[in-house]
Amino acid sequence: QVQLVESGGGLVQPGGSLKLSCRASGFSASTTRMGWYRQAPGKEREWLATINRVGYIGSESTYLESVLGRFTVSRDNSKNTIYLQMDNLKPEDTAVYYCSAIGFWGQGTQVTVSS
Repeated sequence: QVQLVESGGGLVQPGGSLKLSCRASGFSASTTRMGWYRQAPGKEREWLATINRVGYIGSESTYLESVLGRFTVSRDNSKNTIYLQMDNLKPEDTAVYYCSAIGFWGQGTQVTVSS
Protein backbone atom coordinates (compact mmCIF):
# COMPACT_ATOMS: atom_id res chain seq x y z
CA GLN A 1 0.00 0.00 0.00
CA VAL A 2 1.01 3.62 -0.32
CA GLN A 3 3.22 4.85 2.49
CA LEU A 4 5.28 7.98 3.03
CA VAL A 5 7.84 8.13 5.82
CA GLU A 6 9.58 11.39 6.68
CA SER A 7 12.80 11.64 8.64
CA GLY A 8 15.64 14.04 9.32
CA GLY A 9 13.99 16.59 11.56
CA GLY A 10 15.52 17.87 14.76
CA LEU A 11 16.74 20.87 16.67
CA VAL A 12 18.96 23.32 14.83
CA GLN A 13 20.26 26.80 15.58
CA PRO A 14 19.20 29.79 13.48
CA GLY A 15 21.26 29.91 10.31
CA GLY A 16 21.77 26.16 10.37
CA SER A 17 20.74 23.47 7.90
CA LEU A 18 18.75 20.27 7.86
CA LYS A 19 17.96 17.76 5.15
CA LEU A 20 14.62 16.00 5.38
CA SER A 21 13.86 12.73 3.64
CA CYS A 22 10.58 11.25 2.50
CA ARG A 23 10.74 7.61 1.55
CA ALA A 24 7.84 6.46 -0.61
CA SER A 25 6.49 2.95 -1.01
CA GLY A 26 3.59 1.56 -2.97
CA PHE A 27 4.19 3.86 -5.92
CA SER A 28 7.04 5.29 -7.94
CA ALA A 29 8.30 8.66 -6.78
CA SER A 30 9.86 9.28 -10.18
CA THR A 31 6.49 9.22 -11.96
CA THR A 32 4.48 11.09 -9.32
CA ARG A 33 4.25 14.72 -8.36
CA MET A 34 5.20 15.04 -4.71
CA GLY A 35 5.18 17.91 -2.30
CA TRP A 36 6.52 19.18 1.00
CA TYR A 37 4.32 20.99 3.51
CA ARG A 38 4.63 22.23 7.06
CA GLN A 39 2.35 23.08 9.94
CA ALA A 40 3.44 25.41 12.70
CA PRO A 41 1.70 25.45 16.08
CA GLY A 42 -1.62 27.24 15.84
CA LYS A 43 -1.37 27.64 12.08
CA GLU A 44 -2.78 25.89 9.07
CA ARG A 45 -0.71 23.52 7.04
CA GLU A 46 1.10 25.33 4.22
CA TRP A 47 2.59 24.16 0.98
CA LEU A 48 6.36 24.63 0.61
CA ALA A 49 7.56 22.94 -2.53
CA THR A 50 6.62 20.54 -5.30
CA ILE A 51 8.79 18.26 -7.35
CA ASN A 52 7.24 17.10 -10.59
CA ARG A 53 7.52 13.70 -12.17
CA VAL A 54 10.39 12.76 -14.44
CA GLY A 55 9.65 14.01 -17.93
CA TYR A 56 7.29 16.76 -16.82
CA ILE A 57 7.15 19.55 -19.38
CA GLY A 58 7.92 22.57 -17.28
CA SER A 59 9.82 23.35 -14.13
CA GLU A 60 11.04 20.32 -12.24
CA SER A 61 10.25 22.04 -8.97
CA THR A 62 8.36 25.03 -7.59
CA TYR A 63 8.58 26.77 -4.24
CA LEU A 64 6.72 28.99 -1.84
CA GLU A 65 8.26 32.41 -2.31
CA SER A 66 9.32 32.74 1.32
CA VAL A 67 11.53 29.63 1.12
CA LEU A 68 12.83 30.13 -2.42
CA GLY A 69 16.61 30.23 -2.33
CA ARG A 70 16.77 28.60 1.12
CA PHE A 71 14.97 25.29 0.51
CA THR A 72 15.73 22.83 -2.27
CA VAL A 73 13.67 19.78 -3.17
CA SER A 74 15.32 16.83 -4.88
CA ARG A 75 14.70 13.17 -5.63
CA ASP A 76 16.70 9.95 -5.65
CA ASN A 77 14.86 7.59 -7.95
CA SER A 78 17.01 4.63 -6.90
CA LYS A 79 15.83 5.09 -3.30
CA ASN A 80 12.26 6.13 -4.19
CA THR A 81 12.86 9.09 -1.91
CA ILE A 82 12.52 12.84 -2.10
CA TYR A 83 14.44 15.31 0.01
CA LEU A 84 14.10 18.84 1.30
CA GLN A 85 17.39 20.59 1.91
CA MET A 86 16.79 23.52 4.22
CA ASP A 87 19.48 26.15 4.65
CA ASN A 88 19.69 29.39 6.61
CA LEU A 89 16.91 28.21 8.87
CA LYS A 90 14.96 30.76 10.89
CA PRO A 91 12.92 30.40 14.08
CA GLU A 92 9.77 30.88 12.01
CA ASP A 93 10.62 27.69 10.14
CA THR A 94 9.79 25.73 13.28
CA ALA A 95 7.00 23.32 12.36
CA VAL A 96 6.11 19.74 11.64
CA TYR A 97 7.13 18.97 8.07
CA TYR A 98 5.16 16.58 5.89
CA CYS A 99 5.48 15.10 2.45
CA SER A 100 2.49 14.25 0.33
CA ALA A 101 1.66 12.43 -2.87
CA ILE A 102 -1.53 11.23 -4.60
CA GLY A 103 -3.62 12.22 -1.63
CA PHE A 104 -1.50 10.47 0.95
CA TRP A 105 0.49 12.03 3.78
CA GLY A 106 3.37 10.98 5.91
CA GLN A 107 3.40 11.18 9.68
CA GLY A 108 5.57 14.28 9.70
CA THR A 109 8.91 15.16 11.23
CA GLN A 110 9.47 17.95 13.74
CA VAL A 111 11.87 20.77 12.91
CA THR A 112 12.73 23.20 15.68
CA VAL A 113 14.91 26.23 14.99
CA SER A 114 16.09 27.79 18.22
CA SER A 115 19.21 29.02 19.92
